Amino acid sequence: MKLSFSTNAFVRYSIPEAIEIIAKTGYSGVEILADIPHLYPFSTPGPNLAEIAASLEKNRIQAANINANTAVGYYGAKFWEPLFEPSLANPELEARKWRIEFTKKCIDMARFLSCRNVSVTSGRMVPGVRPEKSLELLKQSLFEIVEYAEARQVRVGMEYEPGLLVERADELDGLILEIGAENFGANLDLGHSYLAGEVPSLVAGRLASKIFHIHLEDIRNRKHYHLIPGEGDIDFEEIFKALDLIDYDGFVTVELYTCPENPVQAAEKAFDYLKHLPGGWIVK
Repeated sequence: MKLSFSTNAFVRYSIPEAIEIIAKTGYSGVEILADIPHLYPFSTPGPNLAEIAASLEKNRIQAANINANTAVGYYGAKFWEPLFEPSLANPELEARKWRIEFTKKCIDMARFLSCRNVSVTSGRMVPGVRPEKSLELLKQSLFEIVEYAEARQVRVGMEYEPGLLVERADELDGLILEIGAENFGANLDLGHSYLAGEVPSLVAGRLASKIFHIHLEDIRNRKHYHLIPGEGDIDFEEIFKALDLIDYDGFVTVELYTCPENPVQAAEKAFDYLKHLPGGWIVK
């Protein structure tokens, strides 16, 4: 497994600045936020992408994932929490089309940056729209997106989360089977899995080769607030043993968007904690 860190903790830094800090800390990968103030696809010109590509090469670090989960930029304002709407399951056609186009642009950016993965979510359930209807809309959107990504050799990973339309491993597993595409799988957030009361070994065994990328954070008292690994209740040794059993060799990205005031210290503390776990699972 290779350790990565997400720029969504570094929203007060430019992407090249974040990349340099993350690389110097020791991470071998960086997840890039596809939203304001970073790689928002409707306001990121080609020269900026070229600068990011050059920064990745200069710092000898890989783009682990393009995080296309949120859409704060859609509203042109700042909010206190990540926003998932308009989602791929939004009942309004034009809003849903916007998200599809947004995701395609993220796929294009991933291709340009030699990044294999783009993560998406299902969005939340909408009052007045039955979950079955929302799932049908989600699948229609995914068929289009996955086909677009396949032509560009990019993988699309769905991230599940309690409270969203797709909120458990079994639901995502069923959706993966229904989409039936080699480049559609899981962006597995193990903090979300913990909140759902799931067992890491069972989740890893069920999703197995369909795990394209992983998010990692700590959680305390089953409250959905991302903490630095080692500050909460999650058993990381159990998690890495479970991933070792399925021979997972992809990126594990520490996601701490809750630490915008001290991202450098958060990245350093997380790296120091994870690299010293017994077992030697994390590699440079």
